[in-house]
Amino acid sequence: MINPKYENLAKIAVEYSLEVKKGQQVVVIGPSIASELFQALSVEILKVGAHPATYPQMEGMQELFFKNASNEQIEFVNDFTKVLYQKFDCLIQISAEFNTRKMSNVKPEKMAAYMGAPERKELLELFEKKVTSGDINWVILPFPCQAHAQEANMDLFSYSDFVNKSLFLDKENPIEEWRQMQREQEEVVDYLNKIDKIQVVGEDTDLSLSVKGRTWTNSSGQKNLPDGEVFTGPIEDSVNGKIRFTYPGIYYGQEIEDIYLEFKDGEVVNASAKKGGEILDEILKMENAKIIGEFAIGTNYGVDKFTKNMLFDEKIGGTLHCALGLGFAENGSKNKSPIHWDMLKDMKLPGSKIIADGKVIYEEGNWKIEKNKK
Repeated sequence: MINPKYENLAKIAVEYSLEVKKGQQVVVIGPSIASELFQALSVEILKVGAHPATYPQMEGMQELFFKNASNEQIEFVNDFTKVLYQKFDCLIQISAEFNTRKMSNVKPEKMAAYMGAPERKELLELFEKKVTSGDINWVILPFPCQAHAQEANMDLFSYSDFVNKSLFLDKENPIEEWRQMQREQEEVVDYLNKIDKIQVVGEDTDLSLSVKGRTWTNSSGQKNLPDGEVFTGPIEDSVNGKIRFTYPGIYYGQEIEDIYLEFKDGEVVNASAKKGGEILDEILKMENAKIIGEFAIGTNYGVDKFTKNMLFDEKIGGTLHCALGLGFAENGSKNKSPIHWDMLKDMKLPGSKIIADGKVIYEEGNWKIEKNKK
């Protein structure tokens, strides 16, 4: 018997997020620990007449690869992966871990070589192109596991309740809840699409950027579950000023604390961190990693706790996040990079504001757009 909790989550992913059609090929990837969710997804995919292809990943394989692979093997992309990228219609990535610190001993330069390998970059560009054209749909969704519960300082039962709340699985009709979020955020996005200049003010922060001509995305369950954000890609050379991020940046299980960045004409010119500064320095050496590819505001107030898992954390209502590196073509971003690394700032703190074309549109965690429209 399929667990009802995972059955409901699978229905959201298949029916709402991806809108899977009969005959489509749907790839499901994730750790084997999430076997119950793999089963539920396979059943829902079959129900709509599509073709599931499930690829559970065994514990330890990724760590062993980076521990033993030569430089040539790190940069190599096998033919199976290439064919997979060319053929599938939908991708479901299950987010769960046996060990959230499994990559902590991998040197940043080794990871940079992996992400920056020419053929891998080509595949990522192909994937982005297909997403932009609508040829591929994808979604990431969580499976509550002990490792993530531990990182969040919760027992598994409390963490499962937290996950359910963030997904609206505690509601009578979760899919309708996601549709309601989509409708509400569409009004916000319509307003933001008319904005030229944004200024962020807060703790050790006075950052300005231009979004003129860039498109904002209403992220309400189509690509991430849980979801809840609006985002765009700022004009690459427009970012100026300073920003301090409230929460640790998590890079492959490694924590970088109290990140402070200064920008001039779109690039980081000064960077510091109280912990993990050497990792931050290595990240900034990667191609176009000094440029902000995404500027976003979290809108899911059901996600009310920092868990060291960006799938949840970037959606926290009352926060904003910036991603260094890759920007999304759907927003008009032109920044290409092997990295897309999110950093999170609490905007509920006193004095925190987002100002758009001279008007306060967001203050201490709450939208003020309606007030400015009057």
